[in-house]
Amino acid sequence: MATNFQPSSGGLQAGKALVVLLVIVLFSIVLYKKVFKKVADYTLVPKEMQINYLPADYKLNVDEEDALAILSNPHRYRREFNDLVFKINTSILSHVANRMGLSDSVKTVISKEYEKHHPYLRDMYFEDFVAIKDTTSILYQTWYDNEAKTSVDALNEIASKYTCFMINHIITTVVKTEGGSIFGKGNKVETPCGIAMTEALRPLIKRMDERAAVADFGRARGLLQEKVEKTIGELATMEVRDKKGISKQMQTKIWGVNVSSTDVDITAISVLKVGFNLKEFLDISVNSSAGAVVVTLPQPVILSHEVHPKVEKLDIGWLREVKTEDFNKNIDLLRSEFRREALESDIMEKSKKQARELLDTMMGPLVKSLGSRYKLVVRFKENPQSRENTGRTAAGEVVRLEE
Repeated sequence: MATNFQPSSGGLQAGKALVVLLVIVLFSIVLYKKVFKKVADYTLVPKEMQINYLPADYKLNVDEEDALAILSNPHRYRREFNDLVFKINTSILSHVANRMGLSDSVKTVISKEYEKHHPYLRDMYFEDFVAIKDTTSILYQTWYDNEAKTSVDALNEIASKYTCFMINHIITTVVKTEGGSIFGKGNKVETPCGIAMTEALRPLIKRMDERAAVADFGRARGLLQEKVEKTIGELATMEVRDKKGISKQMQTKIWGVNVSSTDVDITAISVLKVGFNLKEFLDISVNSSAGAVVVTLPQPVILSHEVHPKVEKLDIGWLREVKTEDFNKNIDLLRSEFRREALESDIMEKSKKQARELLDTMMGPLVKSLGSRYKLVVRFKENPQSRENTGRTAAGEVVRLEE
């Protein structure tokens, strides 16, 4: 006898409840994607922190040739150096602002904000640039075709150190952030620092580097045609003689396999003279009240540097061609190492001590002729890293001095 199965009323109710629950969940998901997600985007991320990144081209209105001339002689063109730093930094800030899609009013605020920081930034750039670049080796760098390139490399090193600090400090001051975070969207989203480094600073350095290669080539060839006569006023007090060598192996590889190698050994003798460029600064004054004849000299510098290279070994591989620049780079490397060691040694202090003894010998009798109470005092103009005493020259110019 067949029996019909009748589902219980409780089972039907549970099934209906499950279907309703599934419908509610699906509806909630659709509603969240369509409505609540957009609302959440604008409520969780404040509007002032949402940056819409836009495409923009970096523009810098600086003549590369003028910039190289300024970098080659920063002491002579100190004011122009400050202006160059201002143009570079403001152009980078302007490019970052354009990429971030900031309004003209915000860009104006950014410009005014940078003007507050420029006085100390320009001094930091200048002092670091002078410390990195050996400004007394311009003639030798020109001869080895790298004087302008050395200047560009020094600028790149300093700008790379300070650009991100400047960008982050100024942008986060003007653009409101939450915990230092900026939420960006759009084409080529990048941090302000990343934009400044990759889209502005690197292309700028590349253009200047290319111009420097042309300038170095032209000036070096010009030395072959020039005979320069000029008056000098120098007081050489120390001479350093040194000898160094360098070994280099140049390999030729095919599909990653070394098939030929060339060995080059070069030694060089260095004769380096340190002293004082009296045409740069020299002051002699008499202080009657103190009973002193004060001689003020500039800071000691490298006055001349002769490098005499010799090829000790030249073993050329069967598939390797040795080019002229291979020798020049190695010789220039030795020359730079001689100068680096000299500048980092105590040769400058020894030069000052010798200058005092030499001037005492030369001027001692003259000072004594003024009277027994008179004595000779030798001072040196302060360098940017030293701030100890302040004196006044005979012409009334205030200069900082070190004993």
